[in-house]
Amino acid sequence: MKKILLAFAGILVIACLACGLYINDYYHADDYALETLEHPAEGISVAREHNRIIFSPENPRAGLIFYPGGKVQYESYAPLMEACASQGLLCVLVHMPGNLAVFDMDAADGIPDEYPQVEDWYIGGHSLGGSMAAAYLGSHTEEYDGLILLASYSTGDLSGSALKVLAVYGSEDRVLNMDSYEKYRENLPEDFTEYVIPGGCHAFFGSYGAQKGDGQPDLTNEEQIRLTADMIGQWF
Repeated sequence: MKKILLAFAGILVIACLACGLYINDYYHADDYALETLEHPAEGISVAREHNRIIFSPENPRAGLIFYPGGKVQYESYAPLMEACASQGLLCVLVHMPGNLAVFDMDAADGIPDEYPQVEDWYIGGHSLGGSMAAAYLGSHTEEYDGLILLASYSTGDLSGSALKVLAVYGSEDRVLNMDSYEKYRENLPEDFTEYVIPGGCHAFFGSYGAQKGDGQPDLTNEEQIRLTADMIGQWF
């Protein structure tokens, strides 16, 4: 029995170490993202609260809660959120435990109620964050107006909902599993909007450098973020 307990304890220690190493191996926000947090565009205010960063325009026309991609520091999405705020959206960027949205899929709970001046709310995310946002939306369809998927897809069936859905990915994305993307597109409403960014890649929705396995982009990080925000603004 002592040997069994010792073996079990050893396996548990190894598993904990492996989990810790995995969680702590993540993509960090680059200088572009950190600079955006310190010096946002004119007319945009940035506020840090517990486990979230809020990007506020002067007169928001809608709200957007955003889930970051898997193993990506959430500050990496500051430039995209600032660009979306410039389109008139109050953007709430949420932190995920271990930088993995699977650990807090319900992070959006209660956020819209904190901003009664904003009537229309959307939720979205990048990669794993988008899938977790879609999964959360599956049981909160009456509380939101739509979903934004960036290099992502919904494994839950939202096809029968009245949600507006925007799906965006880059033509050079080699991280997004396109077989899964095509398989699960039937889970979205028939009239969902799809936009492919010419020359865009997976990592450039955030600002954290190149991502392992990604394609070679034909545009800059700043250009992809601007195109994405412009598309979101037009869609709204």
